[in-house]
Amino acid sequence: MRILFLGTPDFAIPSLEALAKTKHEIVGVVTQPDRVRGRNNKVTFSPVKELALKLSLKVYQYERISREGVEDIRKLEPDVMVTCAFGQILSREILSIPKYGIINVHASLLPLFRGSSPIQRAILTGERETGISIMRTEYEVDSGDILLQKRTDIYEKETAGELFERLSHLGASALIEGIDLIDRGEAVYTPQDSSKASYYPMLKKEDGIIDFSTTYSELDCFVRGMTPWPSAYTYMNGESMKVFSVSKVCSIDGSSEGNGGMLFDGIENIEKASCGQIVAADTKRGLLVRVKDAVISIDEIQLPGGKRMKATDYLRGHGVEEGETLGGENK
Repeated sequence: MRILFLGTPDFAIPSLEALAKTKHEIVGVVTQPDRVRGRNNKVTFSPVKELALKLSLKVYQYERISREGVEDIRKLEPDVMVTCAFGQILSREILSIPKYGIINVHASLLPLFRGSSPIQRAILTGERETGISIMRTEYEVDSGDILLQKRTDIYEKETAGELFERLSHLGASALIEGIDLIDRGEAVYTPQDSSKASYYPMLKKEDGIIDFSTTYSELDCFVRGMTPWPSAYTYMNGESMKVFSVSKVCSIDGSSEGNGGMLFDGIENIEKASCGQIVAADTKRGLLVRVKDAVISIDEIQLPGGKRMKATDYLRGHGVEEGETLGGENK
């Protein structure tokens, strides 16, 4: 079959690599336009463009594919088009071009988590399982009939970045299975149950602000779901502080976990501390903070201009006032 591939970020790389190893002909690769980034205003290619050039594939780039790319796509005469984190909406005119339609590699078990942030949202909402959906691309976002799905567990301390990597490879294997079904004339599509659909837009930087009035479990999901981007952050000593991992030390009801009893030596009236308040800050116990139902340890952090480090290492060279309340905004 003649395949036109549309994708942009790292997530799409394994899928394009896998397609390039099949018997099918990749007639072109469509990706987002080059962008100027960084202090030096350097022009950068998308990860998909970089790979396509290495594979000697023809690259097409449009600011608005539905306005600029229709005739190019018609001339390519694709049997099927594949979208994988492409980043633009396709018009009905484009959807009608390929003989066998357009299929999409989506990183959730649709109809759950439609939209631009399915991987992060699965962790943020505390899901224990997620996966890949290979579905028909329709005009309404992520609403098309499902060709197949692949499931995987979300590991206990897995971050969005780690899950992103695993799902990119699962998506590649699922895509090849779907392409083979289409090629053999065995593709069967199942409509989504729209009554169970959930939709989430792309995350923004401000979505990463930590709310310490949540439970430990909610906060743990939040930190992992926001890592590596936009990152979970708060404010300490008037500076923004990224938080990369947290652990539970003790429940407010008095039950401790792990070495919680030792960590609480010399600390009194934990239940009276306010959410976000630092109840201990030293190299022995680390950076301990009250949340809704527990005292947590903020284990790994990064301050502006600094490197990512353990909180205990930061405390060796910096004083942090016990009783200070984290959060709010930079003042």
